[in-house]
Amino acid sequence: MKLDVIKKEIQKVAEAISLVINIDVTIVNEDMKRIAGTGIYKDKINEIIPGTSAFNKCYEEKKTLVIDNPRNSLLCKHCYKLENCKEEAEVCCPIIFEDKCFGVIGLIAFDSIQKSKITDNKNELLMFIEKMASLISGNLKAEIKSYQYNIEKEKILKVIDSMDRPLVSTDENGVIDSYNSKFKDIFKIEGNPIGKNISLLLDFINFDIFKDLKNKKKHSATFYSEKTNVRGIYNINKIYYKKDLKGFVIDFLDKKDAIRNYNKMNIDYKMTMNDIIGESEIMKKVKDNALKASQSTSTILITGESGTGKELFARAIHFHSDRGDKPFIAINCAAIPEELLESELFGYEEGAFTGAKKGGKLGMFERANKGTIFLDEIGDMSIHLQAKLLRVLQEKEIQKVGGKAGIKIDVRIISATNKNLLDMVEKGMFREDLYYRLNVLPINIPNLSERKEDIPLLVNHMIKVYSKKLAKNVSGVSSHIMSILEMYNWPGNIRELQNVIEFCINMTNEKIISDVEILKNRFSMDDQTDFIDYIENNSYDTQEISKKISKKSGNLKNIDENKKETIIFRTIEDIEKDQISKALEYYRPYKNDKDKVAKVLGISRATLYRKIKKYNIDIE
Repeated sequence: MKLDVIKKEIQKVAEAISLVINIDVTIVNEDMKRIAGTGIYKDKINEIIPGTSAFNKCYEEKKTLVIDNPRNSLLCKHCYKLENCKEEAEVCCPIIFEDKCFGVIGLIAFDSIQKSKITDNKNELLMFIEKMASLISGNLKAEIKSYQYNIEKEKILKVIDSMDRPLVSTDENGVIDSYNSKFKDIFKIEGNPIGKNISLLLDFINFDIFKDLKNKKKHSATFYSEKTNVRGIYNINKIYYKKDLKGFVIDFLDKKDAIRNYNKMNIDYKMTMNDIIGESEIMKKVKDNALKASQSTSTILITGESGTGKELFARAIHFHSDRGDKPFIAINCAAIPEELLESELFGYEEGAFTGAKKGGKLGMFERANKGTIFLDEIGDMSIHLQAKLLRVLQEKEIQKVGGKAGIKIDVRIISATNKNLLDMVEKGMFREDLYYRLNVLPINIPNLSERKEDIPLLVNHMIKVYSKKLAKNVSGVSSHIMSILEMYNWPGNIRELQNVIEFCINMTNEKIISDVEILKNRFSMDDQTDFIDYIENNSYDTQEISKKISKKSGNLKNIDENKKETIIFRTIEDIEKDQISKALEYYRPYKNDKDKVAKVLGISRATLYRKIKKYNIDIE
């Protein structure tokens, strides 16, 4: 980006300088093209200044130049106008942004009075001109940020518009500020909906919903649009900026899509314990316990934070059980509103409610008969449905919505949650009798931060998967990138790691991911500042990061104290020393091996030698 993008602002700066000091001003860009000027230079905009001028010298050296006597100055001896020069004095000040020169401000005196204004108050004048150069740099920075923001905004809008579901965003009062084409198509909205209140366009959303949402995290409900005869689910998510509610994002699913997306009846999707990646001691123990549980008929409760892979374990347990060739039905209890979830779980009889299809419908429990049903996010199930689930466990039968007779079933129940169900029991939010019925065989999946030695295995596997999926020739990450990935605390667990790896593969054009810039802003932990500092400067406070990680670890849920004691943590310095030593050993046979090591680690040669000395690494 060049200064030309802010020519209007630069012309105003030139005029302001000239007005204050009463000297002609001209400003050129990096191509030595005049883009602003006052006095005689105002009519010479777009003129190219010769490469032998003082402007070019100032640009190359990125230093302010003051020429008291142009006709006798060494800086001007090659100027083609030297013999006819009318200038009495000249000041050239570079316009610097992020250590790059984008142009030069020039002050030219044509008489002794103007010259004295330069020479008599030189220090004050230079301070003033350099402040004006900084002002231009600030305007350029703002323009670059705006340009980058608009590009990212356009990308996001394209992604949103390509989604296969209606999406709309509003301000905090429900006034629409963005939407995708699917939203207009599905609900047959004419004209531009921007600036209109969504409650006026969709009859099933009323303004009171937004008032109620201020005390809730999320709102989900079923909808029916009389205008378009569309029935389904909509979710309202709140948007915050610095803890202030700024608006809502609403997505819609028609009923068929909702059932297809949330009730994942992937019977052919096989998963074994060997398919679950992890060779750490804690993962070996979990897989061993899960394998033992697979041979039982008792209920299983899988606990663990979001993104740890609870469903993978449920599928593997099913595969290794004597029901492995029978149906495996997975349903997310948090994703479907209560009124729809009941009919999906237990089915309904013909005529059970308005819109019920002829002949009724089989529920998930009936479809899972002789097999396994996986109830994910069980902690989000309503008390009403908890009672019906308890009956299934006690009597081995279900009752359809609108039905009277019980239907016998033979289903193994595996449930999962990222919530503390015992706390919910104490608060009356979860039935105690149901908790003990579900929690016969408990399995806790460790957070990724507890099994960091598995990260290289996971990263290499994900690179293979996403390289093939995205048709990219990426085979690995540099040791420096791997060090960063191993240091990070991964609050989003494996799901967050997948997100980061997929992003990196999308963004890189190299076979080995080594550009640390790609990782910036991809982390979500509270002590993100330390990681950004590490990535940018390769410097960090080991003790401070350790304190923050320890503090965060103290808040982790469902971790047995005995398990904590068996985990061996490596210090950041140990990891860094190990990675440097490995890189030095690998590149030892090569010419310019230190340069290659510095490049692959993403650090300068000087930083490499400093760290070799710090860790007393033998390089002979």
